[in-house]
Amino acid sequence: MNKIPVILLIIIIHAGCNNQGSRSQRIPVAKVGDVTLYYDQIPRLLQPGISSADSTAIVQNYINSWAKKELLFLKAEENLSSDLKNDIDKQLQDTRANLVIYQYQRQMMVEKMDTTITEEELKSYYSNNEKNFSLSSNIVKALFIKLPLEVPNINNIRAWSRSNDQKDLQQLETYCYQFAEKFDDFHEDWVTMDRLSVELPQDIVNQEEFLKRNAWYETSDSASLYLITIRDHRLRYTPAPFEYVRNDIKSIILNSRRFEFLQSLENGIYNEAIKANIFKIY
Repeated sequence: MNKIPVILLIIIIHAGCNNQGSRSQRIPVAKVGDVTLYYDQIPRLLQPGISSADSTAIVQNYINSWAKKELLFLKAEENLSSDLKNDIDKQLQDTRANLVIYQYQRQMMVEKMDTTITEEELKSYYSNNEKNFSLSSNIVKALFIKLPLEVPNINNIRAWSRSNDQKDLQQLETYCYQFAEKFDDFHEDWVTMDRLSVELPQDIVNQEEFLKRNAWYETSDSASLYLITIRDHRLRYTPAPFEYVRNDIKSIILNSRRFEFLQSLENGIYNEAIKANIFKIY
């Protein structure tokens, strides 16, 4: 029996063994130049029920792939110019430094940065920057209902959907859960008119004119009836309502705090280094 099958047999035996002590001893599997592949470096490739022949093939393929990569790396190391090697070393150093700095900054932000933003802060920012929050889409607070054409009590549905009385709206909700194909109530949330109009069988060509002229809208196709009640709307290019951009404002404030915190962290470390004589300029 040659060497490779013996090694593979050892690996397969160890893969099925749960004795932790047996894994503490490193078993060499292959070697390229000065680099050795050990058994404990091989991922868990073998699953229960795999035949011995398949297990051998899987492990052999992994070893071959590892060897090809290491041989290619060895050849590249031998043939690359010193300038290119120096450039690679510098890139690796820069990458490591950036990763270490990034993780340290994240840790400091989690531990020390104030992330609490009050409603008053959000509204104050909006009030001072309202002109910067121009709508790019028409938005609405609306009720959308899609019903089968032969639905009963359609006049009641029309009346309930146009009412502001809470009892009527509760009756409408109960009815729609029983009969409606789709029922979306956006009374509390602003949504784009695009999101609403995509549910309709025909395109709304001029949304601005549609919203100016319609508080209620009804249309149908061969199978369904569509009802829309528009409670409120804002047209594109006008200032966005506070509720619509509230989360955006929160992100803006947090990003500003992150920037200020990191600037302060960097400057603090810099000044401490000067005082402690760690950093000098000659």
